[in-house]
Amino acid sequence: MNELHVAMAGGSPKANSFSPVLRFFGQLISYLFHPLFITSYVVGFLVFFHPAVFAGIDDRMKMLRFLHVFVFDALFPAFSVFLLWRLKFIESFHLRTEKERILPYIIAMIFYWWTWNVFKNLPDVPPVVIRFSLGAFLALCGAWMCNIYFKISMHAVAMGGSLMFFLLFSFNDDYASGLYLSVVLLVTGLVCTARLITGAHNFFQIYSGLFVGLLAQLVAWQF
Repeated sequence: MNELHVAMAGGSPKANSFSPVLRFFGQLISYLFHPLFITSYVVGFLVFFHPAVFAGIDDRMKMLRFLHVFVFDALFPAFSVFLLWRLKFIESFHLRTEKERILPYIIAMIFYWWTWNVFKNLPDVPPVVIRFSLGAFLALCGAWMCNIYFKISMHAVAMGGSLMFFLLFSFNDDYASGLYLSVVLLVTGLVCTARLITGAHNFFQIYSGLFVGLLAQLVAWQF
């Protein structure tokens, strides 16, 4: 509990102050909901589970749209970070410092911009997916600018963006359900708590990440 008070004051709680079980689950949640996976999760839900967003589009095209998001928003950025690490441009694959995050941010921004640019020019991609892709790109831009001054939580940025997207989507969805909004809210809380337990971020870095993600999707929804 004292460590959480330290985090609220702006410091980082030490991971070794929590039990091994909590640290294990903190790391597990951090990996399962890594920022690079979030766009794939959201688009995967819209493609495979939502009854109306991709209605009228054949299964082959649905799979291609999902694979595009997974490859360009997750696989390629992750592989780029791996190459930067192996070529010694960054010291850690975990990107623990602001300096190490500069190039990965730029690379990810290029791939996320490409996804949005391709989707907005395809007639079979629903507007809601285009808005979400734009919001994900804007969130990266905002996080990159914040990174100039402090280390922002990308996990919180991604979850904040997802939370705002589902909140806005629920007001415009004929099949709106409080279930998926509740699930996203729960996962957001779990992920942010996990980042504190692992000692990766403090409260300010997490709250600012949530704000950037929320704002980015809110802006994107206006277009």
